[in-house]
Amino acid sequence: MKNKTLIETVELQQIKDDCQMCIAETGKQIPFPIKRVYYMVHNTPALPRGYHSHKKLEQIFFCISGTMKMILDDGFHKEEIILDDPGVGLRLRPMIWHEMHEITKDTIMLVFASDSYDESDYIREYATFKKQVDLICNS
Repeated sequence: MKNKTLIETVELQQIKDDCQMCIAETGKQIPFPIKRVYYMVHNTPALPRGYHSHKKLEQIFFCISGTMKMILDDGFHKEEIILDDPGVGLRLRPMIWHEMHEITKDTIMLVFASDSYDESDYIREYATFKKQVDLICNS
């Protein structure tokens, strides 16, 4: 279960002229079929978010405006990354606990998800997450 690094970035095709256009296509930059797209807009400095993991869902987070720090945890070690480039996303695989901190008031986060919303896919308690990781590693 130990990963070499938890941080896996995805770079979009970019066209820069009088604006910055970023292009995301399934099978090219996005390694899974997109079944859900959502975004978060922060008009005031935001409280930390996340504090959960997914059993099966895979996502890619793009900070298309503002900045945000993501903390990733696989149950063995933690890593941090600042998202501040709209052309670079963070791939979040299943069973990675994630937290979002230092979210600036102008942050817009765009997320591509591999499946539709399913509450049963969430692990919302860190102790439960750690037990699941231990079960996976010991089986």
